Amino acid sequence: MCGIVGIFGSAQAAEMAALAMFTEQHRGQESCGMAVSDGKVIRLHKKMGLVKEVFNSDTLSHLPGNIAIGHVRYPTKGSATEFNSQPHLVETLYGPRYALASNGDIVNYRQIREEMEADGVYFNSDNDGELIVKYIVREMESRDQSIIDAIRHLMKEVKGAYSTVLATRDALYMFRDPYSIRPMVWGRNAGGVVVVASESCALDILEVQQRFEVPPAGIIRAHNDGVTIIENDPNLYRTAQETRHCIFEHIYFSRPDSHHFGENVFEVREAIGRALAKQDNDLEADLVMPVPDSSNFIAMGYAQAKGLPFSLGLIRNHYVGRTFIKPLQTIRDESVRQKFNLLPNFFAGKRIVLIDDSIVRGTTIRQIVELIKKGGVKEIHLRLGSPQVCHPCYYGIDTPTREELVANRFALEEIRQRTGVDTLKHIDINDLRHCVGNGTEYCYACFNGDYPIRDTSSADQFHECIRS
Repeated sequence: MCGIVGIFGSAQAAEMAALAMFTEQHRGQESCGMAVSDGKVIRLHKKMGLVKEVFNSDTLSHLPGNIAIGHVRYPTKGSATEFNSQPHLVETLYGPRYALASNGDIVNYRQIREEMEADGVYFNSDNDGELIVKYIVREMESRDQSIIDAIRHLMKEVKGAYSTVLATRDALYMFRDPYSIRPMVWGRNAGGVVVVASESCALDILEVQQRFEVPPAGIIRAHNDGVTIIENDPNLYRTAQETRHCIFEHIYFSRPDSHHFGENVFEVREAIGRALAKQDNDLEADLVMPVPDSSNFIAMGYAQAKGLPFSLGLIRNHYVGRTFIKPLQTIRDESVRQKFNLLPNFFAGKRIVLIDDSIVRGTTIRQIVELIKKGGVKEIHLRLGSPQVCHPCYYGIDTPTREELVANRFALEEIRQRTGVDTLKHIDINDLRHCVGNGTEYCYACFNGDYPIRDTSSADQFHECIRS
């Protein structure tokens, strides 16, 4: 679910990018990187670790320039190595000329890579971002195309989700897949500096008041000559009426203070909570409690609809990070034990409605329930802000095989027993559709298997590419 950032037109581009990347740290905690251009040279710095660890004041002082792109990585494809960190830099005979960072997954990655390797293109990583930037450079050099034409060709041939920033020595490009699956917003601050990021909260911290969505299949170029918005070509690419935004962005991944896909994230989550409450007309409980933090506003919506007290009985250690986006299951398990603690003498004898955003693998919620039971709770009624996750995501969420999904291994009653709760309910998928302004514009494939994009060259390759 990585986070991307782009800055154009500020002598403090690196500092601004670092601040925006820190704001998007929730989107990826494995590694981070930044490429900065001063008009002559593009300098790259990336490492494993968090933004504040990798980019201190001394490091930033060695990244001069007025164009910067940044990336925080959450691994879905490719091993946890610095080679797979972004941005990716392409050097030519004239030195470093192109740097790119992207959020999303390419569905026909293996097919495109094999074609490029047959043309003599060498890859240092198995990361989507490197493929995208080298595809663009190959199109420019072999077909004598402009950057815009090369990106257009990529949009036609490369299938998948990508919200992407591309820096040259003197320009910043931003573009997005035709389905606009992943969020991508941009704007200019009062000083005219162009800022683009995965989420609007990164624009907030840089005081960008006016912001816009990057159009589906659209390309935006920021240059000293000004900002040029190149709309999509309706003869080749799908229009905005056929978008398939990731609904999981609203359920879990995005920060609640972000606004994208035309929605305030916190309002969508409150609506999900109200929809869950409608399913519980006869349920009696003493209070509503979220699994913090992504479920806070879902729980608020539920509590308001039911007229029940809202309480935070679980205290989260925010220095642990988000357990779902840890790269290994053993690390996720250990993180849960470090992440939560109970309010003392809070749960004894209480009937609680426990709100969580989803159950994916089922291990995290089981440990949380065990912890709460040690506090002497009387009843736990678990309510989930998503339908059952039954299908892998091929567009940027780390659920690569059906075997990892608890909903495919056990019936709902078995899951209830395994988690140890008294009752268990998910939001209905039709109710979820009504929690957003236009439910037909979203992707629900992880719930119903209705995938908007497939690698039609080979169904086996489609699935094999994701498992790699």
